[in-house]
Amino acid sequence: MNPIDIAKKIAKKNAANARQGTSFCQASDTHQTPNTYQRHGRTTAIDDHSDLQVLKRIKRYLLPKDFEISQDLLAKMVSGYDIGDPVADALAADGIRFAKPLQQFIISDSNSGNGSNFDANLLNNHAFNALTEQFSSHPEWFDPKLAQIGAAAYRRYPLMLIWLLRNVALMAGYSIPALSLPLIQTGALMHDALPRLMRTYAYILAVSEHPQSASATSTKRRSIDQVLAIGSEGWRQSIQVRQIHTLVRQNLLKGKGNAAKGVIPNADQHHNPDGSWNTDYWGIPINQTDMVATHLQFSLLIMRGLRLLGARISSEEAEGILHLWHLASYWMGVNLQRLPKDEAACWEWLYTYLSIQQLDFKMGQPLAKALHDLPRQLMGEDNRRGRFVEMVNASVTRTLVGDDIGDGLDLPKSKIRFGVLSSVPILFALDTARQHNQSVAEKLEAFRAKRQDNMNWWLKKNDDYYK
Repeated sequence: MNPIDIAKKIAKKNAANARQGTSFCQASDTHQTPNTYQRHGRTTAIDDHSDLQVLKRIKRYLLPKDFEISQDLLAKMVSGYDIGDPVADALAADGIRFAKPLQQFIISDSNSGNGSNFDANLLNNHAFNALTEQFSSHPEWFDPKLAQIGAAAYRRYPLMLIWLLRNVALMAGYSIPALSLPLIQTGALMHDALPRLMRTYAYILAVSEHPQSASATSTKRRSIDQVLAIGSEGWRQSIQVRQIHTLVRQNLLKGKGNAAKGVIPNADQHHNPDGSWNTDYWGIPINQTDMVATHLQFSLLIMRGLRLLGARISSEEAEGILHLWHLASYWMGVNLQRLPKDEAACWEWLYTYLSIQQLDFKMGQPLAKALHDLPRQLMGEDNRRGRFVEMVNASVTRTLVGDDIGDGLDLPKSKIRFGVLSSVPILFALDTARQHNQSVAEKLEAFRAKRQDNMNWWLKKNDDYYK
């Protein structure tokens, strides 16, 4: 079956699922679904997407031959749909924006909370105190040396990093409506695609900032003493993004996000009659399970993409990348018990998640188009270089994710799309030389720092930290 046929098959199933999901939300509690894990409309049967290229690749190359989807994992995954971020949600319910006071309280010299804008009443708030405890020190399980090994590998390839962020991590997620709908409802990724992309890029840079990379740049920023140090930019942005997620979650639950109207077909079917978020169908927006999926988008998928493009990522570096994002995700409000523990468990988790997600390419197309069109928006509609960059980006998605998702998201197909794989022998050779020659390693690090600085052009104009 070719990719177009697969995409049509998926679209037909999704339409049926959507109809079933709508009636499911209106049915009584006695309504029975074929499988116990299908209690949300967003959840399909585990074999509905067996023809999806990305699932075939994961199963063939990355899972044990005797792998079977775990019923326990399914149950945990589906239960996570109904859980947001209880601690941060409690503060939002009281109208408290916690990011600035939390940062101020923890990093104040006296740690007394006597800053000019600090509300002392927060010290009596149980949820605020819980966040203070979480962000005041590293957990016992965190290994800063392992995290630094991962951070150095993660940041070693700046061009590949932005390629994989936008064309694999983000684009692949746009085919899953449970991940796309919150973004569409806020309108951020359609109307402010460049700022949203660069803020996301800034976050993964902040998470992976380490002493070596900080001292290698020409900026005057104070070098950090370890990866994700308390008070570092990665620490600050984790708090800020957690607050943003909490506010978006609360607004969507109240029905305040309506940017999907006029953008995606049948937008009203994704709400309750009163306009509020349909939790029976979708679960809580930005829930625990979807946050684990995001964790794997930024860690596992980018790491896998680097390897496919020729980077030599050792097993220790791979463990370090996952460990690095383990802490970042913990700070973002993910329950540690829900995070897969190692790379093998990550692939099992991701395969299971993708197997049961309703796919809706029509819903993801506005996001995909906004991201795809960025180069020509920046360089001009008739700019040849802009068109070339767009084709390269689409080729990365099609090559590493699959033609069926590329077709579904309406991405262009280039006759020379496999040209992106020309990076493999080049990057592999450079990485081999780096590992065996210190002089080469130093020159490559200097090139990396300069290239990274050039790629931060938008951040240097719009973000105080990078100026």
